[in-house]
Amino acid sequence: MSIYEAKFEKLLKKVQKPARYTGNEYNSVHKEVTEGMMTFAFCFPDVYEVGMSHLGIKILYHMLNERKDTFCERVFAPWPDMEDLMRENGIPLLSMESHTPIAEFDMVGFTLQYEMSYSNVVNMLDMANIPLRTRDRKITDPFVCAGGPCAYNGEPIADFIDFFILGEGEEINNEIMDVYKKWRGTSDDRNTYLEEIAKIEGIYVPSFYDVTYNDDQTIKSVKPNRAGVPEKVRKRIILDLDNCYIPEKIVVPFMDVIHDRIMLEIFRGCIRGCRFCQAGYLYRPVRERSVEKLTAVADSCIKHTGYEEMTISSLSTSDYTELQTLVDNLLEITAHKRINLSLPSLRVDNFSMELMEKVQTVKRSGLTFAPEAGSQRLRDVINKNVREEDLLRTAGIAFRGGYDRIKLYFMIGLPTETDEDVAAIAELAQKVIDVFYEIPKEERKGRNVSITISTSSFVPKPFTPFQWEPQNRMEELIRKQQFLKEQIKSRKIVYNWHQSQVSYLEAIFAKGDRRLCDVVETAVKSGCRFDGWSEYFDFDKWMAAFKENNINPEFYAYRKIGHDEVLPWDHIDTGVNKDFIMREHDRAYEEKTTPDCRQKCSGCGAASFKGGVCFEQKKA
Repeated sequence: MSIYEAKFEKLLKKVQKPARYTGNEYNSVHKEVTEGMMTFAFCFPDVYEVGMSHLGIKILYHMLNERKDTFCERVFAPWPDMEDLMRENGIPLLSMESHTPIAEFDMVGFTLQYEMSYSNVVNMLDMANIPLRTRDRKITDPFVCAGGPCAYNGEPIADFIDFFILGEGEEINNEIMDVYKKWRGTSDDRNTYLEEIAKIEGIYVPSFYDVTYNDDQTIKSVKPNRAGVPEKVRKRIILDLDNCYIPEKIVVPFMDVIHDRIMLEIFRGCIRGCRFCQAGYLYRPVRERSVEKLTAVADSCIKHTGYEEMTISSLSTSDYTELQTLVDNLLEITAHKRINLSLPSLRVDNFSMELMEKVQTVKRSGLTFAPEAGSQRLRDVINKNVREEDLLRTAGIAFRGGYDRIKLYFMIGLPTETDEDVAAIAELAQKVIDVFYEIPKEERKGRNVSITISTSSFVPKPFTPFQWEPQNRMEELIRKQQFLKEQIKSRKIVYNWHQSQVSYLEAIFAKGDRRLCDVVETAVKSGCRFDGWSEYFDFDKWMAAFKENNINPEFYAYRKIGHDEVLPWDHIDTGVNKDFIMREHDRAYEEKTTPDCRQKCSGCGAASFKGGVCFEQKKA
């Protein structure tokens, strides 16, 4: 038992939702720690109910625990009420399973899903009494690593992370532990271990690279500072998903979490190429799991969890080539058990009545679609490849099938956007309502229609064709939000929007460099944490942190970047050629669309991975 366990348990009566901290959930792993075992603390830099909704933690937690020489325990950011009590009582950050201090683990790994979690990463290191900066860590301190989509440009927190894991972790995490096991038996220093793992494809050690700057504050170069380190770090992917690790005994929380269900990942990557979408570029090429494998995994997950809902997970579910067969198979093992099957991430251009009727077998879920832009011109700019008639046809199918509520997601502030494009969002929502009233009264059966439109503010992301674009200024985003609100005339349309200050900070960190590390540390010391939560986000503290470090945040968010400028992430190779991304940027301004990967290969470079849909098509 940890020396802190009894002390910690006394705090549970004093906090909201103590189930966030109790552990011992069904299928959680508790190992007897023997001498020589390696220890890994898997940290999610947000509250428990968010972290337990993440598929990646389910995969890597169980995978590492299947090693006989390793035990992996979970760590979540304590909600501020618990954090304050822990600090008052001298309790450091503890693991979920054994309440072991994080500083006693060999490895501390963070998943970076969202830029606004950076303050929590640093705050959790501080709570754990781990030296914040890599340069200050001693041989007895754990190695701190990070993966996830934000790791592809982890420069704003590079000084706090010993190494980044770029790409998919099922293979690479085992290799990291294997090298650690060998290194631990030597008397070599920390850098020796880092030099060894830097040879593994997908490992980026930021301290092994020097960044120089021009007089105008742009980056001059990013160069390795020692031999044996690659000029460019290439991401790691799994080509054969059928033989990739999939957990079938996932942890079942005691409390409601955001996505409290079985998540069945059917494929990785996306064929579409939307120019704003970072995931669509980072996870290329598309690789699918077989129907047979998915059916077997789904059946096993149901038996080992007792969940009453299963959702299919992917970037674009309706692009799975055998979706109808898969749904039929899944319904055979779910319908008679009254297990609901949901299909998120459906596209309006390939939605069918037959599919809709199948997924309504047990329970009718809501329908959500993402046109992203109101006008066809702007949808062409962003390469959405969805037409208005597609959405209206799909709405008609849904309404005739018994649905009366649809959610539509859009972005405002997209490159080339005009007020006419913004107004077109309200017009499109009204057209969807009109489709409902085109249905004969006897078919509507007294139902009322409701359309919810949500707008997020465009954030330019690394490795996308819009990475060179500026973000709209906050006052302009607020003006557009108000303008759109005024365009909505029907009470049957509900409008929700995102806070522009949060989007501004997200853009700064999405495109940021290492000079922002000082800003993050200053902000955390002033009390910034849980910046993705409106009740704790403090914009003024962040602006004070920029001012204290003499850094202009507008340099990162509001500046249009030239194609010839060195970007903070240019030394990272995702497999997609920069020349291709530049061409897509140019095509956006020409309002030209690019066909999806199954229609025609556009030569993005992802075929070099020797697997996936693009490689197979080129081979054919």
